[in-house]
Amino acid sequence: MPRKFLKRIMPDHHAMREHPHLQRFGQRILDPQLWHLNRKRVATGLAIGLFIGLLPIPLQMLIVVPLAILLRANLPFAVMSVWITNPLTVAPIYYFEYKLGALLLEMPLLGEYAFTLSWEWFSREFSMIWQPLLLGSLICATIVALLGVVFVRIIWRLVVIRSWLQRAKQKSAKD
Repeated sequence: MPRKFLKRIMPDHHAMREHPHLQRFGQRILDPQLWHLNRKRVATGLAIGLFIGLLPIPLQMLIVVPLAILLRANLPFAVMSVWITNPLTVAPIYYFEYKLGALLLEMPLLGEYAFTLSWEWFSREFSMIWQPLLLGSLICATIVALLGVVFVRIIWRLVVIRSWLQRAKQKSAKD
């Protein structure tokens, strides 16, 4: 069953409950449903994390935790999957999302430009890219979150069927 594999790779729930940033959620963080490993909770946690992780917003993990608590999703999966955008992947992902949004909005892509670390440069450039970036991000986040749910449900089902077949084979070998 996938539960055994997932228990091995997940962080210890007692340690996560004691984490200082998670303790601000009080008793809600102790809800056993947030730590339960079943197909529905894991798929929901993965979907929440992937969706929020692909949006160009700061403090994604602080958004994912209350959403997982509210929707009673698997909290560790929600928090881990938000890291789809990490320092190595964030630039290519956001650039792809920007290009997708610009294509759908029929806007020209920005050409080469000189980067200067200033508020004026950031506000000028961001005012030109925010619409295609937001549209592309919402589309990609929705698609990837849905694919994550489908992936978890299919893999979970295949592992369960394999487990049933192995048990049936062992039972028939004993008889």
